[in-house]
Amino acid sequence: MEVPMEQKKATEVVVRKKGGYRTMPFIIANETFEKVANVGLHVNMILYLLNEYHLNPPTAAIVVFLWNALSYFMPIFGAFLSDSWLGRFRVIAWGTVIDLVGLIVLWFTAIIKHARPHCEVEPCASPTVAQLLFLFSSLVLMALGAGGIKPCTLAFAADQINDPENPNNERRVKSFFNWYYVSVGVSVMVSVIVIVYIQVKAGWVVGFGIPVGLMTFSATMYFLGSSLYVKVKPNKSLLTGLAQVIVAAWKNRHLPLPPKNSDIWYFHNDSTLVQPTDKARFLNKACIIKNREKDLDSDGNPIDPWRLCTVRQVEELKAILKVLPIWSTGVILATTISQQAFSVVQAGTMNRVVFNMDIPPTSFSAFIILTLTIWVAIYDRILVPLFPNRRGLPVKQRMAIGLMISCLASLVAALVERKRRNEAIREGYIDNPKGLVNMSAMWLVPQYCLYGLAEGFNIIGQIEFFYSQFPKTMSSIAVALCSLGFGVGNLVATLIVKAVNEGTGRGGQPSWLSSNINRGHYDYYYALLFILNLVNLSYYFLCSVAYGSTQDIKNWDEVVVDTKLEGNQDVDTK
Repeated sequence: MEVPMEQKKATEVVVRKKGGYRTMPFIIANETFEKVANVGLHVNMILYLLNEYHLNPPTAAIVVFLWNALSYFMPIFGAFLSDSWLGRFRVIAWGTVIDLVGLIVLWFTAIIKHARPHCEVEPCASPTVAQLLFLFSSLVLMALGAGGIKPCTLAFAADQINDPENPNNERRVKSFFNWYYVSVGVSVMVSVIVIVYIQVKAGWVVGFGIPVGLMTFSATMYFLGSSLYVKVKPNKSLLTGLAQVIVAAWKNRHLPLPPKNSDIWYFHNDSTLVQPTDKARFLNKACIIKNREKDLDSDGNPIDPWRLCTVRQVEELKAILKVLPIWSTGVILATTISQQAFSVVQAGTMNRVVFNMDIPPTSFSAFIILTLTIWVAIYDRILVPLFPNRRGLPVKQRMAIGLMISCLASLVAALVERKRRNEAIREGYIDNPKGLVNMSAMWLVPQYCLYGLAEGFNIIGQIEFFYSQFPKTMSSIAVALCSLGFGVGNLVATLIVKAVNEGTGRGGQPSWLSSNINRGHYDYYYALLFILNLVNLSYYFLCSVAYGSTQDIKNWDEVVVDTKLEGNQDVDTK
């Protein structure tokens, strides 16, 4: 049924009484302290596995890759839960609590002496099944928590400031995306530098205990702001609606497609989407009215929603299917950025003294975030105002530039590792992988900076691209696609590491990824990534051309259908 205009205006007025920038301290604090608590663990977990659980580098890297993959996969389920069932506020709340429990279990692995294998003499004992299960349970819980927090926080924060009545709304939201990413970047940098340093210098009990305290504060801040938030009620039919389109299109597959301006398309009376687009036209058959008397009830609703869907339902499914090829081009980029585990092994064999301070090998990855933060600030405040209409580079161009930089980063990584390995052999460390080479770990900084720049162009571009192509009711899914890309990227990294380690280690020869880094050929591994990035860049250009215009649908949300709000927002429509 059509919502009266007076009722919509009254609803919007009340919604504006909530939300706004006053909610940002609570949301940003939750996100910031969650990142400070968790990111350092992801970065430093490779050292925990190598030093405390005595795993070899390829095995430890695979564990980290799989944990990262699960942490990135879970947000796609969290996104569907928030957009279709629980709403963003509740999903973030549950994710925060579960994440905190996971951190506490990980802390116990450091506190309880028998939770880890002992190493009194070489070779060290391997971990038992029970010890690994205890460790992995903490990792799984943290991944589940990430599934609730990652896809929803950005969209939830955008809900608070999104104001369609403001003529500068689009510019405000774009600027918010950039600066939100900066705030996250700063918290990640603090985690990588400070938390990692504490874990290495003060030990794992203190190093894991501090994230538990930070996550507790994060949860407290989030719940304190509860009464101020705009809480958009989820669209309970989203997931079901997408499935209905597929089933209805299949059931109606024998129907001929009507002319473009036909009046037999089914849509809600107050919807601006009155006819489907021409792409993926087979799905258009899901919204064809065959017989109004048999297909619609007295209120104008479908009698069988699995045979007749709205134009909007069809276009929502098309929006997801349409972005998948471009989304897939981010997988190899994610694979490349996730290679920090091996960079940690490299840094462990190099001179890490900077300004008379011994820097932990995992802390050099902070240069990724530092570069990202600086670039976003320069782009948003200096470069964007120079463009017509202050729109900046087209989003597809930014993604392409990011992929180009990723190619360069892999090439630089291969050249630096070749120099490090040659230096190690020259100094007689061919059979001593723990020997410190007379080469500064600062040689790793250029590749880290290039990774950060690639992320600044491509990943932020992806978020903006997906967000612009979906209706606001699917914004969590739009953000979750980036997390899904990183998840698949880490799985691909796992497969590549396993294939390279087993394929190059046959016949008694040390593999490229040997535990003895000086006997192995990590430079060849980086060269392989460089080739994969070149192929991926070519694939992106094909996908970009095939995608066509990014402006197929401009009016997803010009009219809000059946606007509803969650419990504590009392809407006065009188």
